[in-house]
Amino acid sequence: MSGIIRTYKRDDDGVLHFREAWYDDDDHQFVVNHGAVGHQSKTDETEVGDESAVEGLMAAFAAQCEEDGYAQISPSEQFWVVAQLALKSQDGTERDRHLERKAKAALTGELAWRGLGVVDRTEIGNFRLNIFCLCPDVNKAVNAIKICVRNEDLDFTKLTIAAAPYGDPTEFKVKHSPKQGVGFTL
Repeated sequence: MSGIIRTYKRDDDGVLHFREAWYDDDDHQFVVNHGAVGHQSKTDETEVGDESAVEGLMAAFAAQCEEDGYAQISPSEQFWVVAQLALKSQDGTERDRHLERKAKAALTGELAWRGLGVVDRTEIGNFRLNIFCLCPDVNKAVNAIKICVRNEDLDFTKLTIAAAPYGDPTEFKVKHSPKQGVGFTL
């Protein structure tokens, strides 16, 4: 898959909507994904017979988004949302690496198909698996992460979620914890 264009717009009621487009090399399709942030998106796919047409399709998509009032949200206007799963070992085991891959894949899909952002990176250490997500809407991302962890049987009882502004990643505030009053440490 080549690059992706991801744009957002608030409607008159303050609801955040998104549109994104990319070219799927494997299926030779131009894909447009859109919807209200936090809800399952709608996807439109167009067969592309000639790859040289992709650049024009991307440019037309970007122009239409701009015309309709959609714009990219810079990372500085978004939030770090970290899904943290407690582990039994300091530096992780092969089982924990499998958990890391499974959780990353599940959260990537959950967030992407709802316009809720991207999984930026994962880290294992200090008895924790941390999954760093860059998100435009903290509360909706937290809800989606909780649902995803439950649906994927990733041990909801070991999940802590915290969020911080992009520009101040030391100011994490707990948004979900298995125990009340527990702090958050990376």
